[in-house]
Amino acid sequence: MPTILSRNAVSAPGKVLLAGGYLVLDGEYTGLVFGLDARIHVHIEPLPTSSGVALSEIIVKSPQFREANWEYGYRLTEDDGGIAVTQLRPSADQPLLQNPFVETALSYALTYISQLVPHHLIQPASISIIADNDYYSQPAKKRTSTSRFLDFDVPLWEAHKTGLGSSAALVTAFTAALLVHYLPRDVFDLASKEGKQRLHNLAQTAHCAAQGKVGSGFDVASAVFGSCLYRRFSPSLLQSHGEPGAYAFSSKLKSLVEEDEGCKWDTEIVKSAVEVPKELRLVMCDVDCGSKTPGMVKKVLAWRKEKPEEANKIWNELQKRNEGLAAELVRLSKENAGDYSTLRDCIDKIRALIREMSKASGVPIEPEEQSQLLDACSRVSGVVGGVVPGAGGYDAIALLVENKPEVIENLRTILAGWKVNQSVDSGAVKIGKVSMLGVREEMEGVRLEDPKIYGEWVQRL
Repeated sequence: MPTILSRNAVSAPGKVLLAGGYLVLDGEYTGLVFGLDARIHVHIEPLPTSSGVALSEIIVKSPQFREANWEYGYRLTEDDGGIAVTQLRPSADQPLLQNPFVETALSYALTYISQLVPHHLIQPASISIIADNDYYSQPAKKRTSTSRFLDFDVPLWEAHKTGLGSSAALVTAFTAALLVHYLPRDVFDLASKEGKQRLHNLAQTAHCAAQGKVGSGFDVASAVFGSCLYRRFSPSLLQSHGEPGAYAFSSKLKSLVEEDEGCKWDTEIVKSAVEVPKELRLVMCDVDCGSKTPGMVKKVLAWRKEKPEEANKIWNELQKRNEGLAAELVRLSKENAGDYSTLRDCIDKIRALIREMSKASGVPIEPEEQSQLLDACSRVSGVVGGVVPGAGGYDAIALLVENKPEVIENLRTILAGWKVNQSVDSGAVKIGKVSMLGVREEMEGVRLEDPKIYGEWVQRL
C-alpha cells in the first residue's frame, strides 16, 4: 500500500553576511552571517488524480508572480543514475521557461529520497513557493486585506531582488519540504541535528549545481542553521559526484549527504559565536540599484593572486577585526552593558579596511555613495554603525541600531530625503530610492510551518 501523504510546509530564512565578505571564499577565514526573519516558504501537497490514473508529475508554482508555473515529469534511470527530471511543456504554443534552482533541487532531492526508500513510489505532488515581502523591492499589492503575502504582479524575471539570498533560501526550503513530505520521520527528522546536517549537505550540493559553480555556501548554511560563524567546505568535495542520470550518481550523492566513504564535510558552523544583544537589532536599508557580484568577486580574487602579500595583510587584519566584532556582540549579550563604544570602534575599523581593499583592488566594495549613506545613518542617535555587507557594492546596507521606536523613525526620516552628493562621479551607476526593509536578524534557521497559514495562495488545482 502506498503511503498516504498529507500537506506539509517548510520555511528557510534569508541572510546577510555582516562581516567576512570575500574572506569567506577561503577556508582559512570565516564569515559572520545573520539569518533574517524574511523567509521563503514551500508548501507541498499530494496532486489529485483520477481513480485508476497513475502520474509521475510534480507541479511547482510561485503564485505571487505571473507565469511562474513549472511542470516536471520524473523517472528512475538505469545504472544507479538517480531520478531524472524533465520539464513538461503545458501547451505547444507556450515557451518553456526554466528555473534551474527548482529543477536541480527537485532532481537531487528525489534521487536522495529514492536511495532511502527504494521500494516506495514517489507520488505526484503540487508545490507552492511563497516569498515574504522584503525579498523584492518591486511595488506589490496584497491579494486580500488579511493576506500577509503580496502579489508582485510581474513575471518573476522582472522582479527586483533586494539581495537577501532568495536562491539559497529557496533551495533549502524546497529540498526540506520534499524530504519531510516523502520520508517517514524515523528516516528523516528536520528538527534533529543529524537531519539539519543532511539537509545542509544536500542543499549545498544542489545549490552549487544549479549555480554552475561551487560557491562559499554561507547563504545555504544560514538558511539551514540560522545565524552563525561560518567556515566554508573544501570545493573538491563537490567535484566528483557527477550529474543526475550518470553512472552511480545516486549512490555518490547519498555518500556525500551522509558523509561516508571519505565524503567528510570540513565546513565549520558555530552558532554560539553569534548573538545580538536584546537592546540592539539589525536593520537593512535597500538601495534600489544592484551590483554584479560575480564580476566583483573575480576582480578581487585576481588582485589577491597578483599581489598576495598586500592582499593577505588586509585579509588577516580583517579576520582579526571580524572575530573581534563577533566576540563583542556575544559579550554585550551576556553582560548587558549598554556601552557600545567598543562595538562602534570594531565596525569603524572593519569599514576602514574594506575601503582599503576597495582602493587596492580597484573594486567598489564600499563605493563613495554607500560611504556617504553609511556615514549619514551612523550620525543618527542610537545607530551604532553599519557596513555594506557581503561582496559590497550597491546592494542593501546593514546597520546595528538600538532597538527603540524613535531610532527607527529617525532613520526612516533620513532615508526618505536621502540624495547622493552630486559631486560623486559614479559613472553609469545611479543610486535610486533608499528604503528601510522590514527585516531584522533571526537566530533560527529552517523550520516546519503550519500549512494552513498560506490560505488562498495554495488553492488546490
